[in-house]
Amino acid sequence: MSKIIVAMSGGVDSSVAAALLKEQGHEVEGMMLRLWSQPGKESENACCTLESLSLAEQVANQLDIPFHTVDAKEPFRDIVVDYFLDSYARGETPNPCLMCNRHIRWGILLEEALKLGADFIATGHYVQTQSRDDGEIELLRGVDKGKDQAYVLHVLTQEQLKKSIFPIGQYPKSEIRALARKFNLPVAEKADSQDLCFISGGDYRDFLREYAPNTTQKGKIINSEGEVLGEHQGLASYTIGQRKGLGVSAPNPLYVLRKDVEKNELVVGELDELGEKVMRIADISWVNKRKSLGKEKASVFRAEVKIRYGAKEAWAEITPIGGTQVQVTFDTPQRGISPGQAAVFYDGEICLGGGIIQS
Repeated sequence: MSKIIVAMSGGVDSSVAAALLKEQGHEVEGMMLRLWSQPGKESENACCTLESLSLAEQVANQLDIPFHTVDAKEPFRDIVVDYFLDSYARGETPNPCLMCNRHIRWGILLEEALKLGADFIATGHYVQTQSRDDGEIELLRGVDKGKDQAYVLHVLTQEQLKKSIFPIGQYPKSEIRALARKFNLPVAEKADSQDLCFISGGDYRDFLREYAPNTTQKGKIINSEGEVLGEHQGLASYTIGQRKGLGVSAPNPLYVLRKDVEKNELVVGELDELGEKVMRIADISWVNKRKSLGKEKASVFRAEVKIRYGAKEAWAEITPIGGTQVQVTFDTPQRGISPGQAAVFYDGEICLGGGIIQS
């Protein structure tokens, strides 16, 4: 059996992951990262609260496993929070979970786990892995398609995946709840958190007003012809494809088409102006080395592409550009392509990798 450090958050998924591994006979220990929170508002954050810490400790005690905490406040602030703020300043819509997974969970936590002599780390993500004959690890969608998190784990390297276990990826969420009750865990009925962990109260706009006020400056709302239709409340408050809450009236519904950061203008238009077929992707991360741009995938290939976490996959042609970027050409126009979000590529159930949407 293996020594496995479980990344615990005080939630039901990571708690059940720990319980399953303990039941399988592994040497299990829990570890919780203490992340940065807004000063004075720690109790309002979605994770790392004293309650979450207490719950994680209760679960560890009940399972009779050691429990560790690691202070990652400073690197989390420097890497994840600054990335979040900088992206909004560029007019993008970022996904900070990507940076957290790449640099914090599979950076700091994995490093600390290895220092303790762990063979693997485990998390409560809804994904699966399988080994290829050549020894590489493939990242697969979780059984529960509604909870599948391969999208946010496409940033992991082969070295990181080979040290990772995902015990709950083969279960639907309903069974995880049932298992939590079976193990009599104190978190069995705890609600899932959908908010960004470092945002107090769940409203990112309040956070931006405090830490990046330049992103919340009012400006003009214009149409594609440059006609002024109204005033926006700060470009960061809007996403590409957004319809509701624009504060302007027109004969036909209007949608956010793009953001002009230099002019601080929000460009809106009708539905037929919204769809795009082509986008450019940078900061490419390939899960499998055989899929890298320097290998067999240096030529054009087809894949299903997801342009945000909750989006439906769409077929597209992927064309490498200069070894560091790709151009994605969809079979049909896609609405809501947002710079800053991740575009992730799939071959059936297998996650191939992805990158950040540039334009």
